[in-house]
Amino acid sequence: MSTAPHADSPVDAALERELGDAVVAEAALLDGGRWDEWLALWTDDARYWVPLGGADQSDDKRGQSLADDDRLLLALRVERLKHPRAHSLKPHVGCQHVLQPSRIERANAAEALLRTPFVYVEAQGAHEIMLTGSARHRLLRAGTGWKIREKRVDLLNAARPLPAIQLFI
Repeated sequence: MSTAPHADSPVDAALERELGDAVVAEAALLDGGRWDEWLALWTDDARYWVPLGGADQSDDKRGQSLADDDRLLLALRVERLKHPRAHSLKPHVGCQHVLQPSRIERANAAEALLRTPFVYVEAQGAHEIMLTGSARHRLLRAGTGWKIREKRVDLLNAARPLPAIQLFI
């Protein structure tokens, strides 16, 4: 049993593994282009946020964002990704997430907050972009699994000029 910083109680190894597996499963769905299954992981009040200020930006009202989507906007993005005539997705766009182990910041039987450092590579034809940073997932217990209420992506050096990102980090 380990104690996570600011945990509601000590986190047992089974819960720690279960939470880490949920984050890995989300990345695998994105990497596999399994958009509908990925979208099903999100709660109805979901938020996907990529602040322009990275980890230094604590307030979304005072800073700009690269993305700040609710569940409806996530669904619209998924529909665009699935559309056969989406011009920006030609040639095919693929991605790969390389994750470090998640660190549990807070957890109990109903809710958890995890931070996962990552490397993200997106490839389209001969062009490739690589982004690094840390993702914070706020997960809620849903039956025997977990749903994503919020995913905040803090990019390393987020304020630098970035190319168009076609998929989800």
